[in-house]
Amino acid sequence: MATCEVCGNDYDMSFDIHTKGGVHTYDSFECAIQGMAPTCEHCGCRIVGHGVEASGHWYCCAHCAREKGVSEIVDRVGAATH
Repeated sequence: MATCEVCGNDYDMSFDIHTKGGVHTYDSFECAIQGMAPTCEHCGCRIVGHGVEASGHWYCCAHCAREKGVSEIVDRVGAATH
């Protein structure tokens, strides 16, 4: 058994995630997201998908990046899909 580094639960089905910075132990995907996912610098949500990076800053979407003044990010809303 290992202890989750986010919630402190000692759980027999915990798992480790290996990163460049070391090994992290979690008891659920929810805790892993809280422990590892970056936070959007505009709205504050956790970035679970691809997100948008501009000059070292992370955003959950093109809209949030534009709200912070990043003009070179373009989303594909309205693009032909067929």
